Amino acid sequence: MHDREFKSALFEQFARAAAAFASPKRLEVVDLLAQGPRSVESVAAQTGMTVANTSRHLQVLRAAGMVTATRDGQRVVYRIADPSVIDGYRALRSLAENRLAEVRRLAEAFFGEVDGAEPLGIEELLRRSDRGEAVVIDVRPREEYQVGHISGALSVPLAELADRMAELADRPAGGATVVAYCRGPYCVLAAQAVHRLREAGVRALRLEGGVDEWHRAGLPVAVGAAGSSSVGQRSTCCA
Repeated sequence: MHDREFKSALFEQFARAAAAFASPKRLEVVDLLAQGPRSVESVAAQTGMTVANTSRHLQVLRAAGMVTATRDGQRVVYRIADPSVIDGYRALRSLAENRLAEVRRLAEAFFGEVDGAEPLGIEELLRRSDRGEAVVIDVRPREEYQVGHISGALSVPLAELADRMAELADRPAGGATVVAYCRGPYCVLAAQAVHRLREAGVRALRLEGGVDEWHRAGLPVAVGAAGSSSVGQRSTCCA
């Protein structure tokens, strides 16, 4: 193989990887699977696509080595192939944030309208938690919470929020605030939860980021069913 043939073939493979991300819906699928494995039907329900269309997008991602599939009884379950896929997605998101002003404009317009407040940073949440001034809730579907959640966060899926509003209204004491988080900085579930909590008279803020940002900050991530209501302390080791 000549050097030009090598370079052409090499960059063709780079472009193949980029093409797997070259769809808004496939990026949304990657963002969703970053939370944990899901069946085709579950991905379709969360992304608003038909099962057939979801399956086609998953096959493109699988052909490019971005996701893997295993059979669980009658279901096919997809998962991210390895952490480098998430690294690639993060890099693309960061590039868009830095180079496309429309990203910031869209985020400011949406979140400003829905919850109308600046999100709470991780450092500030830790300070409030140390003072007993924060109750953290995870508003993702329960299956995502069980795969991995902020240590000490309560599982309150958005679909259950109305039924648990009284519980949350009674829980904060003194100057405590309910802090909601979901899948990441652009997840809409936490903003919707904060809006509903405030309408019910509950002090609430949205966390800037989700489990991935928490994990990368070197903070404890728990796996399994619901834990306590206090946020875990700083740690250099996460699940």
